[in-house]
Amino acid sequence: MYAVVRTGGKQVRVAPGDALWVERLPGDVGETIELDEVLLVGGEGAPRVGTPTVAGAKVVATIAGHGRGEKIIIFKAKRRKRYRRKLGHRQEYTQIRVEKIEG
Repeated sequence: MYAVVRTGGKQVRVAPGDALWVERLPGDVGETIELDEVLLVGGEGAPRVGTPTVAGAKVVATIAGHGRGEKIIIFKAKRRKRYRRKLGHRQEYTQIRVEKIEG
């Protein structure tokens, strides 16, 4: 059984037992979370596609850890105008382990 969920503005395909990094979610390590925005459930017979979400479906996962991605440098410059801006960004992530798919 698998599902496609929306989290952090992205769509992710998950299955029970998967460990994946998603954009930062609130909660402490070891807490159980529910992802309610399930867009598709498949694996048993024909896949069920939501409009926009599948009614009554949810993905139960456990928070395994938090972390940050690599630093990204944003550099803007306009030639001959002495305009330069340098910014950095590190995206925060949460590692989750999918326990089960309900619905």
